[in-house]
Amino acid sequence: MASTLVLLRHGQSLWNQKNIFTGWVDIGLSKTGEEEARRAGDVLKDYHFDALFTSALSRARDTAKIVLQGRMPKLQFSSVALNERRYGELEGKDKDEMRRLYGPEQVQIWRRSFDKKPPGGESLKDTCDRVLPYFKQEIEPKLRAGETILVAAHGNSLRALVKYLEGLSDEEIVQVEIPTACPIVYRFDDEGRIIEKKVLLTKNA
Repeated sequence: MASTLVLLRHGQSLWNQKNIFTGWVDIGLSKTGEEEARRAGDVLKDYHFDALFTSALSRARDTAKIVLQGRMPKLQFSSVALNERRYGELEGKDKDEMRRLYGPEQVQIWRRSFDKKPPGGESLKDTCDRVLPYFKQEIEPKLRAGETILVAAHGNSLRALVKYLEGLSDEEIVQVEIPTACPIVYRFDDEGRIIEKKVLLTKNA
């Protein structure tokens, strides 16, 4: 049965705005992030979602609430499995300050390599290892049943899903950028194959 999956990174957070590593710290949306979420809601207004999945962090949950204002699905699920990648000792630290302290090359490795982790944090591989079992157990069965699903989460937890859905290599996925509050829509055929992918907004919209 044909199905639809919409992936949505949360709107800009207060720490995104300040260029601070966030990870699992529960930071709210900025005013810009709230406006981004409203714009995403406008382009998703004709979608009827059977279920909503979010991370346990308020910036993802609040984005979904703004997007789906007045039409939240009955089925709503929140899980730490969809949380952002842990940045460990970098969390709460200014990114430019960390580049000065550790060097820009090392910080870039921590941010964009697949299997290198910052001190006390997770690699993208670690994030995949917790996101994908949850997706396969909780979300994929609903897609196989022909449902329309919204997942509101984070840049790295959504990278894990994009890697899986599109069959991307470890090298390819680290090049993928997922902008804040720009819905990515996948449509699947009866066999679960992707028949269409589209991004409904760009950061210049």
